[in-house]
Amino acid sequence: MRETHLFRFEMDFADTLRCVPMVVRMKLDLCGVKLSLRQWSRFTMAQRSQLTKSPITSLNERAAYRALLVYLISTQTGEEPKFLPDVNSDIWEKPDVVPEVVLQAALSFGEPPPTLDQWSRLSPLQRFALIKLTRSGHDNLNFVPAMREFFE
Repeated sequence: MRETHLFRFEMDFADTLRCVPMVVRMKLDLCGVKLSLRQWSRFTMAQRSQLTKSPITSLNERAAYRALLVYLISTQTGEEPKFLPDVNSDIWEKPDVVPEVVLQAALSFGEPPPTLDQWSRLSPLQRFALIKLTRSGHDNLNFVPAMREFFE
């Protein structure tokens, strides 16, 4: 995974990276590390930027990213890192099925649901973002801006 950019709906915090951007959230899921906003806020701007830009395409890169996260959490927060169960990335990596959660979220916000053609043209990071923005307990305020950004 070499995507490193921030989306337009994330621009209100792009200068400071005060919130965890979607590209980092995806890397966290893929590396199996849980990171709270409080922990993220303890990282320096340079560390946040590094986590945003570091690739995790190969197994070695993914292992190095995970090791860096574990190190940063331990040294910057004084806490033990928490780990996630293995994540099924099929839901966002497969362009041939629009997940039901995205369809339902679009309808609940009064947005036209993405067609299969639209969904298939999204990058894995865009698909991840839309799915992440539908999860319960998540601030879904950016779902509609993300939909409009990706499908305009």
